[in-house]
Amino acid sequence: MTNIFESPEMTGAFRDEADEQLQLLENGIEKEQNGETTEVDQGLSRVEHPLKGSSDTRNQTVFVLDAKQQEQINQALSIGQNVFVCEVKILEDSQMKSTRACLIMNFFNEWGTVIGMVPNVLEVPIDADISKVAFLTITQMGADELEHKAQNHLMDVSEVKVSPYLAENSQSQMKSSEDAGVRDKDDTPSAKTAGGEKRAVHTVRIDVDRLERITELVGELVIEQIRIAQVSNNLYNQYPFDETVDDLVGISNQVAVLIDELQEGIVKTRMIPVDQLFGSFHRIVRELCRSLNKEVSLVLEGGETEIDRAIMEEMSDPLIHLIRNAIDHGIENSEIRKKLGKPERGTLRVTALPDDSNVIITVEDDGAGIDAQEIKQSAIKKQIVTEEEAEKMTEQQLINLIFHTGFSTSQKVSDVSGHGVGMDIVRTYIEKLNGIIDVETRPGIGTKFIIKLPIKLPLTLAILKGLLVKINNDTYALPMSNVVEIVRKPKTEIESINGQAVAVIRDKATPLIWLHDYFGIPRGKERENSLIVLLGIAEKRFGLVVDELIGNQEIVVTNLGSYIGKVEGISGATILGDRSVACILDVVGVSKI
Repeated sequence: MTNIFESPEMTGAFRDEADEQLQLLENGIEKEQNGETTEVDQGLSRVEHPLKGSSDTRNQTVFVLDAKQQEQINQALSIGQNVFVCEVKILEDSQMKSTRACLIMNFFNEWGTVIGMVPNVLEVPIDADISKVAFLTITQMGADELEHKAQNHLMDVSEVKVSPYLAENSQSQMKSSEDAGVRDKDDTPSAKTAGGEKRAVHTVRIDVDRLERITELVGELVIEQIRIAQVSNNLYNQYPFDETVDDLVGISNQVAVLIDELQEGIVKTRMIPVDQLFGSFHRIVRELCRSLNKEVSLVLEGGETEIDRAIMEEMSDPLIHLIRNAIDHGIENSEIRKKLGKPERGTLRVTALPDDSNVIITVEDDGAGIDAQEIKQSAIKKQIVTEEEAEKMTEQQLINLIFHTGFSTSQKVSDVSGHGVGMDIVRTYIEKLNGIIDVETRPGIGTKFIIKLPIKLPLTLAILKGLLVKINNDTYALPMSNVVEIVRKPKTEIESINGQAVAVIRDKATPLIWLHDYFGIPRGKERENSLIVLLGIAEKRFGLVVDELIGNQEIVVTNLGSYIGKVEGISGATILGDRSVACILDVVGVSKI
C-alpha cells in the first residue's frame, strides 16, 4: 500500500513500541547465551511478529479517531453500510493543491459521509503542498463503484485507491478501561516478556514534553502558593483578630496540603525503573568485547529500582563511560587472566539498590584494579600535585586523583575511551544531581565505583525547603536536603589537623568551615560554644559554623543575574517574608572551600 500519509502520533507510537520490542530482544539474547533456549525461542518469535506488524502498519494510512467517530463506524457497520479508506494522490504539477484536496473531499461527501481525513484539509494552509490525501468514508456504495466514480470525476489526480476500513487503520484517542486493563490476557509481547512472563498493562503512553509541561506548571503553582502564604502570614501579623484574614490563612494552609499531594503524585509519574537505563548496556558490552578482543560477562541487578526520569537521562552517559573504562582499562584479556589464575571471562557487575530516599548504583569489575603508586607518579608528572604534596597523601587520596580534570595513566590513545580521561566529567554530572561518587579498588582484584544519588528531584529548582541561618548580621539559606543535624561544640573540642579545623561528631572527625573567612565577614566575638550545622552530600560530611538559627521554610530561588554572575559557594538568592534578601548556599561548592 502506498504510504499516503505518515502520522506523527503513529510514528512516535511505532518508535516506542520498537524500543520495547528491541529491549525484549536484548533480554532474550542474554537468556539464550545463558542456555535458556526453549522459552527464549518462543519469546523472540512473539517479539518478532508484532515488530514486523508494526512496521507494516507504518505503510498504511492511519486515522486518529475519537469516541464519536468510532461510534459512527460501529453504527454504520451494524446497519449494513460500508466504511472505506479512500486514498488519492494529487498530480505533482497541480495548482492550489490544498484547494484541490477540499474539492476532492466534497466529492466523497456527495457519495457518502467523510468522518476523517489525513491530513485535515480544512486546517492546512492554503499554500500547503499536499501530494497525498486520504478520507475515511461511510457509504452505501461498494468499493469498486466508489473507486470508479472517483476515477471518472476527480481531476488532477494520478491515483485513487479504495479499500475496506480495518482496525489497524485507526489509532483511538481514548481506550476503554476494559481494553486497558484486560489486554495482558492475550499472547502479545505487550502482555508477556521475551521469556514468557506476563506483565500487567495498566499504563497510558504520554509524551514526555507534556509531562514536563505539567511538571513546570505544578512548580509554578508551588511558587505562587508560597507567595500567598507569605502574604497571608504578613496580614495575620498585622491583623491577628480579623476573621477574614484568619480564614485566608486557613485556606492558604489547606491549599498547601493539596499542592503537596499534587507534587507527590506528579513526582511518582516521573519515576521509571532503572531497567530502562540498563537496557543498552548488554549491546555496548558486546560491541566493546568484539572490538577489544576480550570476554566479559555483564551482570545487571536491581533493574526494578525506580528513579526520576531526569536522573536517568543525566546518568546514561556517565555510566556508559564507567563501563567503557572498566572493559578498556580495567578487565584484562583472556590470555593475561589465564596467566594470573583468573577466569578467562571477566565479570562486570552493575547494580542499583534503593537506600531510603537515595539510590546506590555500583559499577564493579574483577580486573587489574588501580595502582595508587602509578596514580602518584602520573599526577606528579602532569604537575597536578607536587612531589611533596603527593608524599603526604593517603592511598585513597591518591586514587581520588583520577577525578582530577585531565588526569590519565594511560600511555596510549584508545578508540574506546581515549586516554581514559573523563572521570572529572563523570563526577561533575553526579554532583550536579546532588550525588557523590566514591571508588574502591584492590590491585589485581578489581575496582568498584559507588554512586549515591537522590531517587527523585524536586519538581522545580525554583523552590526548596531551606534552613535559614545568620552569619554575623547576614542571613543565608541552606537546602534542608543537605542538613543532617545541628550540634553545639565547646571551643575546647575543636582541633586543628594540618591547618584544617576539625570536631568529632558522631564519633567521626568532621572538617569545619567558617564562611566568615571565605566571604570576608568579621567573625565577631568568639563564643564558648560553636553552633554547627552538619551538612551531607551522600556519605560526605562537613560542619558549617554559624552564629544563629532562624528556622526553616520553603523559599523561592532567584538567579543572581548577569550583573553578579557566578559566585563560588552561592547558588542563588531569595526574598524573605520581611522583604530582606538571603543568599542560598551551594553545598557542593562550599564543600570544596
